[in-house]
Amino acid sequence: MVNPLRVFHELDKQLPDRVITSSDSGSATNWWARHLKAREGTQFALSGTLATMCPGLPYALAAKLAYPDRPVIACMGDGAFQMLGVNTLIDVMKYRGEWQDKNPTFVVLVLNNHDLNQVTWEQRVLAGDPKTEVTQTLPDFPYAQYAESLGLRGIRVTSGDQVEQAWKEALESDRPVLFEAVTDPEYPPLPPHIRFDQAKSLMMAMAHGDENRGRIIKESIKGKLHEFTTR
Repeated sequence: MVNPLRVFHELDKQLPDRVITSSDSGSATNWWARHLKAREGTQFALSGTLATMCPGLPYALAAKLAYPDRPVIACMGDGAFQMLGVNTLIDVMKYRGEWQDKNPTFVVLVLNNHDLNQVTWEQRVLAGDPKTEVTQTLPDFPYAQYAESLGLRGIRVTSGDQVEQAWKEALESDRPVLFEAVTDPEYPPLPPHIRFDQAKSLMMAMAHGDENRGRIIKESIKGKLHEFTTR
């Protein structure tokens, strides 16, 4: 599995000039907002108050149709893709001729972690509840293969050493790309500052029998160490 931090840090290094990038209303938003730096001439789109379900890909398609000469990147989770993205990708295939000759760069990043991750972490941190497998676990789906079946480009990464080259290929592709990153759902989307009540609730979730508590604690420590060493 790939650390989602690495996926976004590498994208930030390769972010094209004048890019328009959108994000969904889920855990992908945490990584997108914290680890992609806005540059002069770039535009970022996000649902106000995170109140819209699955807007990332429709926003990106609308942006590409409005500005066909600019590169566009959509960032989303597997839950959003299964809910709406799977259908919107058909529209991407249908309309790609509208921009093909002006700028073909159109990338859809899907974080594949088999989890409705934002709600899982909200349950842990806000309510002190462990993950509820019956409502949170997503069925497997071949995201990159699905894109290929539509005539688009599919790229799938399962380890960190694949990420740099995969982004290079995605951003240089002559057709729209679905970039599937198989990520660890237990890597916590930690905010810069953690309140005591949030830490307390998370520990309650661990005490209540969250089956992934060992990985959660390990990745939490790694995440905070990473923050300190990259400041």
